[in-house]
Amino acid sequence: MQAMDKSTATKTVRILIADDHTIFRDGLRRLLESEPEFDVIGEAADGGEAVQQARRLGPDVLLLDLAMPRVPGLDALRELTTDDSSTKIIILTAAIEKAQIVQALQAGAKGIILKESATQLLLKGIRSVMAGQYWVGRESVNDIVEYLKSTAAGAQADSQAKNFGLTKREMEILGTIVAGFTNKEIAKKFNLSEDTVKHHLTNIFDKVGVSSRLELALFAINQRLAEPVS
Repeated sequence: MQAMDKSTATKTVRILIADDHTIFRDGLRRLLESEPEFDVIGEAADGGEAVQQARRLGPDVLLLDLAMPRVPGLDALRELTTDDSSTKIIILTAAIEKAQIVQALQAGAKGIILKESATQLLLKGIRSVMAGQYWVGRESVNDIVEYLKSTAAGAQADSQAKNFGLTKREMEILGTIVAGFTNKEIAKKFNLSEDTVKHHLTNIFDKVGVSSRLELALFAINQRLAEPVS
């Protein structure tokens, strides 16, 4: 009987590696391809090449280094996420600041893995992202808004920020979105109807240029627009 191909045993995860260090790419390729469900379909040595290869190959996962020549990793990430692609992008980096974590997740990254991580954490991170979760550092993050609230906790509360034309009520509602309130909970808190809450949210989305509650919460935290309420 012919041996079962690995792609028929389980769905093969097609991976593109983007890193400017050849030795690191080679080692990572060998590591990933030692796992039956992973298939490295390409490599890129800089940010520009990463964008081109991702568009050409359409990988399931792009492992993207932050510090790359020509086009930095965050710029490549932003460019790719405007393509409406199904590729899940994981930032793989030697070091990252908290502000960059927020920026990367806001720009569309599904995971952030440090290069110093143990092999099993890297593999677990990729599998978690493929399962629809976020992965930051050493663990999966189901409530990404809650995570970002804690990440941004050290920011100065009195930081000056534009309010993007939001009214006082819209700013109050924005705070509840950051806190993870549902429309029903927001309506109860401010003694409003749910239809009125939806109307306010539509106005807020239009003013700040987002299309979902998650994007709005990420944007608010990154811009320090609102303090989460309890």
